[in-house]
Amino acid sequence: MEQQQDFLTAHRPEAQQSAALYWEVTYLDTECGRVRTELFDDAAAAERFASRRVRDEHGWAIVDGVRPREARTAA
Repeated sequence: MEQQQDFLTAHRPEAQQSAALYWEVTYLDTECGRVRTELFDDAAAAERFASRRVRDEHGWAIVDGVRPREARTAA
């Protein structure tokens, strides 16, 4: 049970927000039918933008926090 609690704590959105370098909003532009991507420095701004993009039943938006890559060490 305790392992499950640690797993849930590690995957909370709040934990991801602090680790993200920037935020990507991928959305369907229903006016032209294209999938587009916008970048944001702030999670709240990304969420606001995504909610504005979902105007009708065909619209969708995904907000992704992009974390910096971990450097690989040579063997």
